[in-house]
Amino acid sequence: MIGTFSSSNTALILIDHQLGTMRLIKNIPLEVVKRNTLALAKTAKILNIPVILTSSQEQNVQGALLPELEQILPDAFAARVRRAGIVNAWNDQHFKRAVEATGRRNLIMAGVTTDVCLVYPAISACREGYQVQAVLDASGSPYELSEDMSRRRMEREGVVLTATNTLMAELAQDWSRPEGYAEVGLRTPVISTTKPNLTLQRSFAIAQPAELCDGADASRRSTLSLFFTQFSLFGP
Repeated sequence: MIGTFSSSNTALILIDHQLGTMRLIKNIPLEVVKRNTLALAKTAKILNIPVILTSSQEQNVQGALLPELEQILPDAFAARVRRAGIVNAWNDQHFKRAVEATGRRNLIMAGVTTDVCLVYPAISACREGYQVQAVLDASGSPYELSEDMSRRRMEREGVVLTATNTLMAELAQDWSRPEGYAEVGLRTPVISTTKPNLTLQRSFAIAQPAELCDGADASRRSTLSLFFTQFSLFGP
């Protein structure tokens, strides 16, 4: 049985979320994958979870990593592992060393595409004793069949399949913590496919205890403020 993933025992691995490669996704709307990928990145930033970014042949049709990742995680972006073309990122010594350097045995993985870039490293990590959760709505494939076969293959090898909201809730553990308040601002826009839901923003603010709005708790006030600013990355 897989143990609980927390900010203290987990690393986030984002594989090949590149401008060209992402256009191959057909089984799930591209904007959903992008939005969830950025939500994972911001969750890692809020919770101080180490992040490994990797790309393959950026100079070719695969293209550069999503530019928003550089804005959210500038250090991880600068240190990204640029693979020369190795399909299974786990077989790239630089990538594997970067993962090992985190000291974390629980790995959150998302990759584009699921059927090529995610399935192999997820399985390889599991075989070496890591606990792996694959975030499938931050990943995607060109075909439903190949996506389905990859999911089945990962599950047979012990990879836990999950979705962005589910994983964020597991990492937050307690919404009343300052970090939990900050994550709420990331979760809400995931349910919208167009514009930020201003009604939900207002309802959230109205529902807060008076002390949050009156200034008794500086850390919570700051995360409440962060709640509203998070919506900027989830517009159309």
